[in-house]
Amino acid sequence: MRLNKIQKTAVSALDDIKARDVTILDVRKLTSLFDTMIIATGESPRQVKALARHVRDKLSEIGAPIVGVEGEEAGEWVLVDAGDIVVHIMQPAMRAHYNLEELWAPPAVKRRAKVGDRAAA
Repeated sequence: MRLNKIQKTAVSALDDIKARDVTILDVRKLTSLFDTMIIATGESPRQVKALARHVRDKLSEIGAPIVGVEGEEAGEWVLVDAGDIVVHIMQPAMRAHYNLEELWAPPAVKRRAKVGDRAAA
């Protein structure tokens, strides 16, 4: 997927504060609410909060709309909503538990079995 300016800025902001396992998902075929979901891991509540603030600040600097930020109080899972892009920053246990990558992965393409594909009984 080709990254646009907002996506590049968000990923760069995550890299600045050493986020781990940054994943970018194109979800345009799954929802009309937003185009891209970025998921990243922070090692502690403090790092998760710092990552979210940095992403929000960097996106604001380039004029991206910040619709909202949720979860900053606890710092286990913070969501930064920037309209067409949503950034989830999670501690490892939360990320493993909710497994957003699997939840938002495009549906697998099912192949129809051909008549000749079936094994003889």
